[in-house]
Amino acid sequence: MASGNPTGTGRRKARTLFLSDIHLGFKHARVRELNEFLRRFEAEQIVLVGDIVDALSLARRAFWSAEHTEVVRTLLARQRAGTRLIYIPGNHDASLAMLAQMLRGQLEVHREWVHRTARGERLLVLHGDQFDSVLPVPAWLARLGDVLYTGTILVNHRLNDLRRALGRPYWSLAERVKLSIGTSLRYIEHFERLAAEHAHEKGYDGVVCGHIHRANLRRIGGALYGNSGDWVESCTALLENDDGELELLRWPLTQPTALRSAAALAPGAA
Repeated sequence: MASGNPTGTGRRKARTLFLSDIHLGFKHARVRELNEFLRRFEAEQIVLVGDIVDALSLARRAFWSAEHTEVVRTLLARQRAGTRLIYIPGNHDASLAMLAQMLRGQLEVHREWVHRTARGERLLVLHGDQFDSVLPVPAWLARLGDVLYTGTILVNHRLNDLRRALGRPYWSLAERVKLSIGTSLRYIEHFERLAAEHAHEKGYDGVVCGHIHRANLRRIGGALYGNSGDWVESCTALLENDDGELELLRWPLTQPTALRSAAALAPGAA
């Protein structure tokens, strides 16, 4: 395992940090927690795995706070300090016009990207919306899901604002509700299998994605499946340490489930 020796700023050093589904511009994005997280880590490269800016939400209802700006400024400051920034667009930010103007072309942009770990493993990195056409959802179920999701996110956001005011750590009610619904759980499992099989069939050792707002790190068949989660529901990220091992991080890091290492996952383990 790589050491957790801090830098001069007290940050943990990492080889690669994977972040997805931040949804800047969405009122209920947990950007305060993300800014706290970013202050704790320093990476040689940061891979943004889609839906970083929520252009769809901004088109419906403009929202942008100083904390959203702080995320952008932090990422750009890391880039100026030598961190490599790689951006994989998602379905909410497929139009990069606004993002490109805001960041002035300081990101490497790829639809898909192959990440080679320090262990020599080749991981296919994509957002995951590529699989939407293969995972059809009936229109009535999609509409019902949107209503339930919107309500759950609103309650989750207000609950965690209250918990924060009381000095309590972030806790994802939205994630708990999602995993308690059979239809949602089956969709997640189907997505994970599909993504892992897609990477394996193309000759890669695994896949890293986002999109479904369900962080996970496990082996499926012959492939490693990593999902960096989101910063609306779960407040999670994937990290590659200097030994090339992937770790699943959950904010706050004091939570018992804060860390899992890919090195400890046997093939086929959940």
